[in-house]
Amino acid sequence: MKDDRLYLIHIKECIERIESYLGNADRQEFFDSTLLQDAAIRNLQVLAESTQRLSDGAKESRQDIDWYKIAGFRNILVHDYLGLDLDTVWNIAVNEMPVLKKGVEEMLG
Repeated sequence: MKDDRLYLIHIKECIERIESYLGNADRQEFFDSTLLQDAAIRNLQVLAESTQRLSDGAKESRQDIDWYKIAGFRNILVHDYLGLDLDTVWNIAVNEMPVLKKGVEEMLG
Protein backbone atom coordinates (compact mmCIF):
# COMPACT_ATOMS: atom_id res chain seq x y z
CA MET A 1 0.00 0.00 0.00
CA LYS A 2 3.02 2.28 0.44
CA ASP A 3 3.44 2.82 -3.30
CA ASP A 4 -0.33 3.16 -3.71
CA ARG A 5 -0.36 5.81 -1.02
CA LEU A 6 2.31 7.84 -2.83
CA TYR A 7 0.36 7.65 -6.09
CA LEU A 8 -2.87 8.61 -4.32
CA ILE A 9 -1.16 11.64 -2.77
CA HIS A 10 0.17 12.58 -6.21
CA ILE A 11 -3.30 12.22 -7.75
CA LYS A 12 -4.77 14.44 -5.03
CA GLU A 13 -2.04 17.05 -5.59
CA CYS A 14 -2.80 17.14 -9.32
CA ILE A 15 -6.50 17.64 -8.59
CA GLU A 16 -5.68 20.45 -6.17
CA ARG A 17 -3.47 22.11 -8.79
CA ILE A 18 -6.30 21.99 -11.30
CA GLU A 19 -8.62 23.52 -8.70
CA SER A 20 -6.05 26.20 -7.95
CA TYR A 21 -5.38 27.05 -11.59
CA LEU A 22 -9.03 27.23 -12.53
CA GLY A 23 -10.02 29.01 -9.32
CA ASN A 24 -13.25 30.83 -10.02
CA ALA A 25 -12.77 30.80 -13.78
CA ASP A 26 -15.91 30.15 -15.75
CA ARG A 27 -16.19 28.10 -18.91
CA GLN A 28 -15.58 31.07 -21.20
CA GLU A 29 -12.45 32.15 -19.30
CA PHE A 30 -11.17 28.60 -19.63
CA PHE A 31 -11.85 28.56 -23.38
CA ASP A 32 -10.18 31.96 -23.79
CA SER A 33 -7.01 31.02 -21.89
CA THR A 34 -4.52 28.59 -23.38
CA LEU A 35 -2.62 28.92 -20.10
CA LEU A 36 -5.56 27.52 -18.12
CA GLN A 37 -6.14 24.85 -20.74
CA ASP A 38 -2.51 23.76 -20.73
CA ALA A 39 -2.34 23.70 -16.93
CA ALA A 40 -5.49 21.60 -16.61
CA ILE A 41 -4.56 19.24 -19.43
CA ARG A 42 -1.06 18.64 -18.11
CA ASN A 43 -2.28 17.84 -14.63
CA LEU A 44 -5.03 15.58 -15.97
CA GLN A 45 -2.38 13.73 -17.95
CA VAL A 46 -0.07 13.30 -14.96
CA LEU A 47 -2.95 12.37 -12.68
CA ALA A 48 -4.17 9.73 -15.14
CA GLU A 49 -0.67 8.29 -15.44
CA SER A 50 -0.54 7.91 -11.65
CA THR A 51 -3.88 6.09 -11.61
CA GLN A 52 -2.42 3.51 -13.98
CA ARG A 53 0.35 2.81 -11.50
CA LEU A 54 -2.06 1.98 -8.66
CA SER A 55 -2.23 -1.69 -7.72
CA ASP A 56 -5.19 -3.78 -8.78
CA GLY A 57 -6.10 -4.12 -5.12
CA ALA A 58 -6.29 -0.37 -4.65
CA LYS A 59 -8.48 -0.01 -7.73
CA GLU A 60 -10.71 -2.88 -6.65
CA SER A 61 -11.25 -1.19 -3.29
CA ARG A 62 -13.00 1.68 -5.12
CA GLN A 63 -15.02 0.13 -7.90
CA ASP A 64 -17.17 3.27 -7.97
CA ILE A 65 -14.26 5.05 -9.65
CA ASP A 66 -13.99 4.28 -13.36
CA TRP A 67 -10.24 3.63 -13.48
CA TYR A 68 -10.54 2.25 -17.02
CA LYS A 69 -12.17 5.45 -18.24
CA ILE A 70 -9.42 7.55 -16.62
CA ALA A 71 -6.77 5.44 -18.36
CA GLY A 72 -8.59 5.84 -21.66
CA PHE A 73 -8.71 9.59 -21.25
CA ARG A 74 -4.98 9.61 -20.52
CA ASN A 75 -4.40 7.91 -23.86
CA ILE A 76 -6.41 10.63 -25.59
CA LEU A 77 -4.44 13.35 -23.77
CA VAL A 78 -1.11 11.82 -24.74
CA HIS A 79 -1.76 10.38 -28.18
CA ASP A 80 -4.74 12.22 -29.65
CA TYR A 81 -4.09 15.71 -28.30
CA LEU A 82 -4.96 17.34 -31.64
CA GLY A 83 -8.43 15.86 -31.37
CA LEU A 84 -8.89 16.86 -27.75
CA ASP A 85 -12.29 18.34 -27.00
CA LEU A 86 -12.05 21.30 -24.61
CA ASP A 87 -15.68 20.80 -23.56
CA THR A 88 -14.68 17.36 -22.30
CA VAL A 89 -11.65 18.75 -20.47
CA TRP A 90 -13.78 21.45 -18.84
CA ASN A 91 -16.46 18.95 -17.83
CA ILE A 92 -13.92 16.59 -16.30
CA ALA A 93 -12.10 19.39 -14.46
CA VAL A 94 -15.28 20.89 -13.04
CA ASN A 95 -17.60 17.92 -12.57
CA GLU A 96 -15.51 14.77 -12.35
CA MET A 97 -12.47 15.94 -10.36
CA PRO A 98 -14.40 16.67 -7.14
CA VAL A 99 -15.79 13.12 -7.20
CA LEU A 100 -12.36 11.61 -7.82
CA LYS A 101 -10.81 13.81 -5.14
CA LYS A 102 -13.36 12.61 -2.58
CA GLY A 103 -12.69 8.98 -3.48
CA VAL A 104 -8.91 9.44 -3.30
CA GLU A 105 -9.19 11.22 0.06
CA GLU A 106 -11.29 8.33 1.39
CA MET A 107 -8.68 5.85 0.13
CA LEU A 108 -5.98 7.81 1.92
CA GLY A 109 -8.01 7.66 5.10
